[in-house]
Amino acid sequence: MPEYDDTATRRVSGTPKIAVTRALMPDIEVRMGELFDAQFNSSDAPLSREQLSAAMQDIDVLVPTVTDRIDRALIESAGSRLKLIASFGAGTDHIDLAAARDRKIMVTNTPGVFTDDTADLAMQMIIGVPRRVREGISLVRKHKWTGWAPSGLLGRQLGGKTLGIIGMGRIGQAVAHRARAFGLKIVYHNRHRLPLAVETMLGAEFYGHEDDLIAASDIVTLHCPATEKTIGFYDERRFALMKDGACLINTARGDLVDQEALIAALNDGKLIGAGLDVYPDEPAVDQRLLDHPNVMTLPHIGSATVEGREASGAKVIANIRFWADGHRPPDQVLDALII
Repeated sequence: MPEYDDTATRRVSGTPKIAVTRALMPDIEVRMGELFDAQFNSSDAPLSREQLSAAMQDIDVLVPTVTDRIDRALIESAGSRLKLIASFGAGTDHIDLAAARDRKIMVTNTPGVFTDDTADLAMQMIIGVPRRVREGISLVRKHKWTGWAPSGLLGRQLGGKTLGIIGMGRIGQAVAHRARAFGLKIVYHNRHRLPLAVETMLGAEFYGHEDDLIAASDIVTLHCPATEKTIGFYDERRFALMKDGACLINTARGDLVDQEALIAALNDGKLIGAGLDVYPDEPAVDQRLLDHPNVMTLPHIGSATVEGREASGAKVIANIRFWADGHRPPDQVLDALII
C-alpha cells in the first residue's frame, strides 16, 4: 500500500476538533467528548445545508450520517483544517468521494456492524409480505377481524419459492444465509461473481443480468448502493418483467426504485405486496403506499439496534484516533485513497 503524504494522514498537534451532525448513543458521545474537542447536535434534527457548511469551516474531522449530503460544493467550501470525514454508517453514497480526494480529505466509514441487523429486517419482510402480516395486524387493530376462516387472509408459502438478491455484499450474503433456512431457492446478481465456495456455502446461483434474475424470482430484495447507474434502476420496464404475484423488498436506498412504477405495479396487481424501509424523499412516505393493504412501510430502521449503533460509534472513534496519531484508519474508504 502507498505511503501517505502529510496532507492526507498526519499527526494532529493537540486535540482534534470534530463536529458530529446527529445525536449518537450517549456513551459514544461521552467518549468522544473525553478524547476530542467535540461539537454535538443536541437537537438531533438534520442539519440544513447552511448549518452543515458552517460546521465544516473550522474543524479537523466531520462525523456525518446518511442524512447528510456531502456534495462537491460543500467539500470545496470547507475550511482548510478539514482533513477527515469519519462517516457514521457503512454507506458512502451520500459523500462525493472524488471531491474529497481532490481536496485531500480522507473518508472513513463503519462497515460490517449493521450487516446482521439489516439482514434480519429484510428477512422479516421477506416472510411478512407474502404472508400478508401488515394486513393482518391492521385488521386486528381496527377491530375488523371476524375470526379464523378456512379462506381468510391467505398468503403464499415461502418454501420452494425463488428469492432474487440484487447486490451480494455483506448484507446480501447474510440474507441468503437466513433465507436458505426457510427453504427458499437463492439466486443473485452482483457486479462481480462470488467465488464458487461461497456460492456453494450459500446455495446461491449467479445470474449475469439483473433482468433474468427479476423474471425468475418470486421475491426480489435489493442490497446495492445508490450510484449513477443504480438510481431509478427498478423502473416500469423491470416491474413488467416480474412474475405476477411477486414481491419487492427494499432495505437499501429509496432512490433505487421508481416510486411511481412501484405504485402502478401494486395497484395493477402485478405485485401482491412490497416491503420498504427506505424512500426517495425521506421522511416523507407517499400516501398511496401507506394506503395499500399489503405494503410494509418501516421508518428506515434496518440498522436500528442498540448494539449496532454503539459498534458503529466505536468504529468512528477508532478511525479518528488512528488518523490523528498518523496511522491509516482501519475503515478508510479506498475510493478516497490519497496517493
